[in-house]
Amino acid sequence: MRRIKHWVVVSLVGVLVSASVVAEDRVETAWSRFTDELEQVGQRMQARLPERLRDDPQVQREADSLILQAMAREVLEVLAADEEHPVFLPSLGAAINIFQPNADTVYLNANISDQGTYRLRGDSGSVRIIKMAQFRSLTNEVAFEDGPSSLQALAYNDFNELTIDGQGRFDVLLSRQRPDDHKGDWWELRPGTGFLMIRQMSSNWASERDWRVAIERLDTPVQRVRVSAAELQARLDILALRIGNVALSLVTHVDNMRNAGYLNRLRIMHTPGSLEGQFYYEGAYEITADEALVVEAKVPDECLYWSTILTNDIYQTIDWINNQSSLNDTQARVDVDGVVRFVLSLKDPGIHNWLDPAGHASGALQGRWTGCAGTPIPEVTKVKFADLDSFLPADTARVTAEEREAAIRERRMHFQLRPLW
Repeated sequence: MRRIKHWVVVSLVGVLVSASVVAEDRVETAWSRFTDELEQVGQRMQARLPERLRDDPQVQREADSLILQAMAREVLEVLAADEEHPVFLPSLGAAINIFQPNADTVYLNANISDQGTYRLRGDSGSVRIIKMAQFRSLTNEVAFEDGPSSLQALAYNDFNELTIDGQGRFDVLLSRQRPDDHKGDWWELRPGTGFLMIRQMSSNWASERDWRVAIERLDTPVQRVRVSAAELQARLDILALRIGNVALSLVTHVDNMRNAGYLNRLRIMHTPGSLEGQFYYEGAYEITADEALVVEAKVPDECLYWSTILTNDIYQTIDWINNQSSLNDTQARVDVDGVVRFVLSLKDPGIHNWLDPAGHASGALQGRWTGCAGTPIPEVTKVKFADLDSFLPADTARVTAEEREAAIRERRMHFQLRPLW
């Protein structure tokens, strides 16, 4: 009898050990497959880089950083996105510098089901523009010809149109059909919607307040069950492909503009997923240390918002927190003739409206007019840096080195005070 018991114990231990080894092998296989595919993303990036940039070690390291930022976005979604228990997650920004984010915009995404019923509530703010787009789900297919072409907005909802109570709070229902007994604010959920994107655009970072928005699904259990192994496996299996598609999506965009003849000149920009009511212009730039670009446009008489930003050669927005690489309608100075003039140069010209490329001698310039009576495309003129004073109007607003440093310090502080995460 003792021998039988001993044999049974040994057999059970053997089974448990074997099961453990199999489980470990499966985990290692899944993880190994992910890391192998992730290594291929680097190879795809090297092949995707424009030929003029491919052998530049600086650009190569910036491309590596771009992959990491795409990874941060996609990993965050894998860890926290859930259409049954959604939450608005950071989508683009300084640390997730993909798809060329606007310096004045805070972007938040939440995955949802187009069959669900959702409630959005929170505290109102004072930013001029806060809109939510209903987007189709991004496909997992290779889609990096020249941008995220599958990004299609099905509808836009404007928070500024909601009812605000005496405590500054809002409460809105999002569903396919309005419930018969619902008396409050309601937004129609469009068929095919896979995720929501909130954009909050602030011109005056110091004084404008962002809205605070929470979301919950009402037609599923309030508590969240343990995520199944199969679901976790599925998320990991697709992760590397999504990282690669996101990272590679726009790395040729600047070179495409150069090849199309838009070097140091601007064109109308058409982009998937663009904000409702917004007009974009863009162009590639290239300058030397003794040159400057003067970008000028007549500001429309009526305009809700406008801005201009710079990107690097792989279409990442140049650091706008620690550099004045962007200017909007509050930050810039318009000359007495109603024309706004920006100076793009590698050295600080002492001009208030300096666009600082932070050492990037080439890249892209992009601007937008939002809710404006007109949509002019600015003129671009290359001049010698030494000739700027004679080219610009005599009353052009100027700053000292001390004033520039103080402005950057204020800029950095006010940006960090916005709710970014």
